[in-house]
Amino acid sequence: MTYSPTATTAWKTLQHQAESANAERITEFFTENPNRTHEMSVECGQLHLDFSKNLVSDKTWQALLALADQSPLDSFRAAMFSGETINTTENRAVLHAALRAEIGDQKVAAAEEESDQRVRLVKQQLSQVKLVSEKIRNGDWVGSTGKAITDVINIGIGGSDLGPKLACSALQEFAHPNINLHFISNVDGAEILSTLKKLDPETTLVALASKTFTTQETLLNAKTTLNWFAKELGLNDAQTSSHFVGLTASRENALAYGIPNEQILEFAEWVGGRYSLWSSIGLSIAISIGYDQFEEMLAGAREVDIHFQSAPAEKNMPVIMALLGIWYNNFLNAQTNAVIPYCERLLLLPSYLQQLDMESNGKSTTLDGQQVDYDTGAILWGQTGTNGQHAFFQLLHQGTRLAPVDFIALAVDKMSNEEHHRVLLGNMLAQSSALMCGQEAPAGEQHRYYPGNKPSNVLLLKELSPKNFGSLIALYEHKVFVQGCIWNINSFDQWGVELGKKMANHLLAENSAQTADLDVSTKALFAYIESCQ
Repeated sequence: MTYSPTATTAWKTLQHQAESANAERITEFFTENPNRTHEMSVECGQLHLDFSKNLVSDKTWQALLALADQSPLDSFRAAMFSGETINTTENRAVLHAALRAEIGDQKVAAAEEESDQRVRLVKQQLSQVKLVSEKIRNGDWVGSTGKAITDVINIGIGGSDLGPKLACSALQEFAHPNINLHFISNVDGAEILSTLKKLDPETTLVALASKTFTTQETLLNAKTTLNWFAKELGLNDAQTSSHFVGLTASRENALAYGIPNEQILEFAEWVGGRYSLWSSIGLSIAISIGYDQFEEMLAGAREVDIHFQSAPAEKNMPVIMALLGIWYNNFLNAQTNAVIPYCERLLLLPSYLQQLDMESNGKSTTLDGQQVDYDTGAILWGQTGTNGQHAFFQLLHQGTRLAPVDFIALAVDKMSNEEHHRVLLGNMLAQSSALMCGQEAPAGEQHRYYPGNKPSNVLLLKELSPKNFGSLIALYEHKVFVQGCIWNINSFDQWGVELGKKMANHLLAENSAQTADLDVSTKALFAYIESCQ
């Protein structure tokens, strides 16, 4: 049976309700329903979501829940967790949740044995992460001259970089005091060269993170590190030494590259890049915070997995956040969604979520190969508060565009002190309230008018522990999945990145824009660059 969200009764109801939504006031919803805050708050573990400050009336909320009910969400969710091939364009299962699962989690009898086999495989692969990370943390992993490792360079790109980098930054409270982590992703040579200048090759370990071990950017940065080891230590073929480990789904390619077999940490082929921090790709996280804390991160994600599968839609945190996003994206013409963490250690969260969300749901083709006739993924952006308050918040408060906000904060922060944290949380709560309530302009001072009625979520973590961090990331993973289900798109491929890579490779192979099959403008730009050399 072919499904289209626009053909559902709920979609048509929401279209009708959207016609009058802008005339409604969020503040009036609280007057009409004194229990709104209680009814529109939900908890999962140590995550608390208050979504009452949204431009969503009670009747609209019921229509959004009906939209989820009339979509294939339930069947797609069951298919994902049971290991069915839901990534149809790449003929793959989508099993990142298996990376944090435990034996017996799968309740569907037909899939139970296969699920438990996957869990055992993951446990075996992660045992290598534990072994390697503990040797490095204990000073037992030494370089070619016998000195213990003090610096680890994670070379990867996309999911092989963003997730581990975010986790290590977010969880720096738990970081090893004597081991420094460095993350290299961009093919811009200034990044890797400036990093290497600061390091001692005798005490440096390189973790090459690539699912296929063929990623162009990663291998180019790796080549530069090999040259560095050769120049500084006279160490030719350094990839065969104890200075390199490989994190990959292709042991064969890593071996061909020269990485010793016992220094290859493998993960399954069904692990998607942007969902891979839970796998061996997370070695740098385990090195930084310790394997026990890494397991806590997995446990937090698993807690959300169970919540997502078992909680009713009206109390299901990922479903709630997904439906709100669809309301703004598809019915109120909001083209962006801001994520504002009031925690400097979560500075990289918006960047991480940009890949997770926009690479997943930036699609214009349905699961049955048709062009969509409705908007899909929103543009996600953000920065930490209070810095954002002195930058783009002006547009949020008095601009003409609707930009729903996710405010994220910690109820308790052991790395801060009472005065700082009180001011930080006061700013976050005040911004959320001001966006909703607005303010009338004093007589003759129209420039001080705040229209208000600007929607936001407030998501509070009790504290920024590894477990709660894992829950936070899994929450957004499942939010993205729910939206993909309702939009009837494949959230797990990324064909949109292929064309630019193909053209770049063609241009570089030709080594001249004049002979490459390029447009006139690009040829002219390439010629100008060549003339500057």
